[in-house]
Amino acid sequence: MFTKRLTIAIATVFGGLAVLAGAFATHGFERSGNEAAAGLFQTASTYQMWHVLAVLAAACLGLHASIAVPIFFAAIVLFSGSLYLYALTGSGWLVWLTPLGGTGFVVGWFLLGWNAWNRPSEQASPSRR
Repeated sequence: MFTKRLTIAIATVFGGLAVLAGAFATHGFERSGNEAAAGLFQTASTYQMWHVLAVLAAACLGLHASIAVPIFFAAIVLFSGSLYLYALTGSGWLVWLTPLGGTGFVVGWFLLGWNAWNRPSEQASPSRR
C-alpha cells in the first residue's frame, strides 16, 4: 500500500489543488457569470478537501496502509475530477463517473472505520493493585 510519507505527500498535493479549485470557482467562474460551473467547482473542491483531511487523519493515526486511503484517492479523482471536467467542458458523459466517486467516499469511510476498529489495541500499562 502507501507509506505514511507517500500518503501525506499525495494528500497535500490534493489539498493544494482543492484550494486552487475553490479559488477558481470564486474568481474565475463567478466573475464570468457561470454560476452553475462555479457551483460544481465549489462542490468538487469541498468534497476533495474533506477527504484529503480524512486521509491525513488516517496517516496521523497510523492507518495509512488501510485500503481506505487508495479508495479515497481514487474517489477524489472520480468524484471531484468528473465535476471539474464537466464544469470546464460541459461533456455530459463525465457525469456517470461522479456517483462512482461518491460510492468510493462512502466505502472509504466504512473501511477506515473497520480498519480502526480491528486494529490491534495499544499495549495497556499494567494496572496497579
